[in-house]
Amino acid sequence: MLLKSIKAKLKEHKLLAILIDPENFPKKDLEYVSDLANKHRVDLILVGGSLVSAGLDDTICRIKDLCDIPVIIFPGSLMQISEKADGILLISLISGRNPENLIGNHVAAAPVIKKFGLEVLSTGYILTGNANETSVGYLSNSMAIPEHKTDIAVATAMAGEMIGHKMIYLEGGSGAEKAVSEKMIRDVKGSISIPLIVGGGINNAKKAEEAYRAGADIIVVGNAIEKRPDLIAELAKVRDKE
Repeated sequence: MLLKSIKAKLKEHKLLAILIDPENFPKKDLEYVSDLANKHRVDLILVGGSLVSAGLDDTICRIKDLCDIPVIIFPGSLMQISEKADGILLISLISGRNPENLIGNHVAAAPVIKKFGLEVLSTGYILTGNANETSVGYLSNSMAIPEHKTDIAVATAMAGEMIGHKMIYLEGGSGAEKAVSEKMIRDVKGSISIPLIVGGGINNAKKAEEAYRAGADIIVVGNAIEKRPDLIAELAKVRDKE
């Protein structure tokens, strides 16, 4: 069970996840990144993206051929479901008010997910800061919670846990220049008892360290490793110190 394994690992150390967008990883790059992930003991590999329309199965299978790290779908749309993965982040965009992203897409996807037997990691997804200017903000048609409105983020995270989500994901947006603020991470973490994932804008070791120390249980890095795969080694060192 993925969730059980994640919680067991978190009793020992923080976790590092990398996000792979199939459309942005040529075969040779995928092999290189998978090798680095193995070498530096990346904990989770998320696969998905805002506009992925093909290649999901092939990417997942290739990663699983190259390493034994759990592969979890990070769906940007209903088209991103694969029986080849170990599980799926079933994301509800709880910071927004778009019903399709709260439950509509989930209803359509549920029969396929059940048919495939994928383990579901129910996740309350919260857009923050400047995420309105990123792909996820635009495509989800949802406003982000302003950086200084930590009280709203806290209440949203608490509500997400209360209605049954197993994890909370604070997202600054794919390709964001600015990471989620330390104050928001700290305040949200202090208000929930479930694992906290933080992603978006973490593009160097310093930002990773700040996120971990503020309370992130898992950090997710995607765009930054597309540009500089060797960053994985630096992020792993930061994780190992926490």
